[in-house]
Amino acid sequence: MPARPRARRTRGAAPPPVGALARIVAGRALLAGRLQPVEIGIDDDGTIVQIARSLRGEERFDFGDGILLPAATDLHVHLREPGGPGAADSFATGTVQAALGGVGLVADMPNTDPPVTTVDRLVAKRGRADRRLAVDLLLYALATPGANLERLAREAGAFKLYESPTTGVDEPPGPAELRGLLEGVASTGLALAVHAEDPALFRAPETATSLEAWDHARPVAAERSGVARLLPAPPSLRLHIAHVTDPEVARRLRGEGHSFEATPHHLLLNHAGASTTRKVNPPLREEPVRAELYHEFTEGRVPVLASDHAPHLLNDKERPFPKAPSGVPGLETMLPLWLEECRHGSLPLATLLAAACDRPARWLGVPMGRIAVGHRAHLVVVEFRERRTIRGRDLHGPAGWSPFEGRSAVFPRHVLHYGELVVEDGEYVGRPLGRVVRPEYAPGAGATDPTGAR
Repeated sequence: MPARPRARRTRGAAPPPVGALARIVAGRALLAGRLQPVEIGIDDDGTIVQIARSLRGEERFDFGDGILLPAATDLHVHLREPGGPGAADSFATGTVQAALGGVGLVADMPNTDPPVTTVDRLVAKRGRADRRLAVDLLLYALATPGANLERLAREAGAFKLYESPTTGVDEPPGPAELRGLLEGVASTGLALAVHAEDPALFRAPETATSLEAWDHARPVAAERSGVARLLPAPPSLRLHIAHVTDPEVARRLRGEGHSFEATPHHLLLNHAGASTTRKVNPPLREEPVRAELYHEFTEGRVPVLASDHAPHLLNDKERPFPKAPSGVPGLETMLPLWLEECRHGSLPLATLLAAACDRPARWLGVPMGRIAVGHRAHLVVVEFRERRTIRGRDLHGPAGWSPFEGRSAVFPRHVLHYGELVVEDGEYVGRPLGRVVRPEYAPGAGATDPTGAR
């Protein structure tokens, strides 16, 4: 096998003059619908300021025929901090996984221990992240009855609402409270993500002993009812529905112009078997439903791809089915799994970039997700000829396992964050460059546009 090409790095002896490019990244990028040679000029703050066929500057990363992609944004991540002593992730370990998987921004969920329902808790959580982030972090606040949404909106990056019980949410809002919360979040201007399952339609989930029984206990009907309870949403609300599993729900949301996501596990796995390692909320569905949702995604009809990274230690996941916690790790493998789908022709690369990079960043109101002037230089370098088999022991999270064990994936060769190399030849070599970010323009602008155009 021929030696793998490495990035060629050159640096001048003196720093560049004021106004000059701090760094140039060269390779091939998907621009104007085709892969073409490109050079990207980056300023001292890590922002893309020029794109051309040829640029001059003091420091260069030349990736040859390597394909340059924008880093992904993952809207749905549980980094378990703050949490108990047995937490299976943290800001430090989770953001390193993100970097290695080509994710430049993770949006962290608020149902932690304690849940993020007050400004004091939100500020404390932000303090825990200080100088520990390998990539950028956006913090959700919990939209729950009694919370001061207006005050939380001054510090949070977005809101999350749960229609069914979960960690940190023992009693979800009733119908009257739900309407008030939707209107309250709409008045703040921040975006709202919702876990949409109606618990009134659950069927004794505590008795389920297999994935198929779990699907029966938390049926598609609960998801449809959960979405119906949210609609019609206030016109100004930037609404996003998490982990859609039902193609009918996807079609309804798309028809009404709302953002929604699908996860790799709901797109690639079904409810066959009894393994507790694949127990998730909402459940994995039967094969015909999974296959139809997969088709919707590959045809570009699902706006957003998100991991719902919710790791647990293997000892916890292998408890008897009713007692096993729900959730799977997926942050490090989300983009690589779908780059493999692109490699063998099941998914257009442009469709993946829209769903994993562009639309989620625009929904949050953060300037990244495209190779474009004014966007952050969060970049991924991919060699599609290089594939790896996913092995939980080789991943970098404390959980040490993956629901995608044995699948092929295309992991990034190199990753740059604010234009600085943080992953080189598949190894994390960076320092804590990540920042806690908030929306910088109207959240959600164009997030559901299937063309990906502004």
